[in-house]
Amino acid sequence: MSSVSDSSKDDHLHRTQDDFRQNTVTPAVVSSITQISDTVKGLTLKVNDSNVSFKAGQWVDYFIPGVEIFTGYSMCSAPKTLTEKGQLDLAIQFSDYPPTEWVHTKCKVDSQVSIRVGGNFYYDPKPSDPTADILLIAGGVGINPLYAMLLHVADLHEALAKGENVHKPGKVTMLYSARSEAELIFKDDIVKLCQNVPNIHCEFFVTKETQSLSSVQDVSVGRINESKLKSALADMNKENLKCYICGPPPMISSMEEYLVTLGVTKTQIAYEKWW
Repeated sequence: MSSVSDSSKDDHLHRTQDDFRQNTVTPAVVSSITQISDTVKGLTLKVNDSNVSFKAGQWVDYFIPGVEIFTGYSMCSAPKTLTEKGQLDLAIQFSDYPPTEWVHTKCKVDSQVSIRVGGNFYYDPKPSDPTADILLIAGGVGINPLYAMLLHVADLHEALAKGENVHKPGKVTMLYSARSEAELIFKDDIVKLCQNVPNIHCEFFVTKETQSLSSVQDVSVGRINESKLKSALADMNKENLKCYICGPPPMISSMEEYLVTLGVTKTQIAYEKWW
């Protein structure tokens, strides 16, 4: 995810103790900082180690010198960006949890940190895998790993256009909900992906505003519900479908329940639920 639910008192390492982790802790340097929204900061990390890689959807353990506690943040950039440029992006929502507070109040360009890639929640199809439709459901900063997946789909389409031997994605639909339109981070970039990449569609939802302010893309007022899921699934191949969900745990539970009611099997549903 992008940011862990840092209000939780549960330890990140304990919550993810059964997840895959790379063995190596790797130094990284903060190369840029942006204010993505009023509550979310974006960091670009420079990683000078060609052995480090990740799959779209995974996270990094994030170690800060002088801060005893470490936590985890999902990448919100494509794996290709790390492979080709030695960079990865994080988007971190403010809280008073020590690592996250440091990011928002003390982190500077050229700050030194360390990272370790981990996670079992990812989209990494092989060239020989059959084409499958993908449903992405994001709540709040849970968009981060799903945005990385969307970027990876775009990279696959670009590679296919060049004649490379890569997986051919099917139809991709994203349902993305946040409290307000201002908190729909990456919205404009997602709209551009929908316009420029084949078979990608996204619907946006806001839960705490009475009307949409958007002039670029329609934003619905209200939560993602069973009716919205049914509509999204209507044009998808449920026999060869994969659903990825990331957001607050209550949302994940309700989305899974709706999907199962609509005929999606639990084996077709993956989610990130440690934050």
